[in-house]
Amino acid sequence: MAKTASVITLTPNAKMRIKKLLSEAPQGTVGVKLSTPKKGCSGLAYSLEYTDKADPLDERIVIDDAVLFIDNASLLYLIGSEMDWVEDDFQAAFQFKNPNATGMCGCGESFTV
Repeated sequence: MAKTASVITLTPNAKMRIKKLLSEAPQGTVGVKLSTPKKGCSGLAYSLEYTDKADPLDERIVIDDAVLFIDNASLLYLIGSEMDWVEDDFQAAFQFKNPNATGMCGCGESFTV
């Protein structure tokens, strides 16, 4: 049986960061959840937080013993995206290359589809 592709691609740096986050997560955490809540000046933002429950409707990306859940309501906004973890002298953050985004706010915190 062919393996199905996930909604997003994670770079090796993003995978390592998610594994590190989960190795230090509060007790009872089952994974990290990615969603796109309505906020910011462009409409949607990327949000990552620990989750203590697995929603069967969420997309699940397993990275060794770590799990990234993608909120079911956010799937359409994220199809084909790449998630990366970038660190430099001034900041460290997850960054997204999202082919569905038609615009971003000036500060880069939110996007439009």
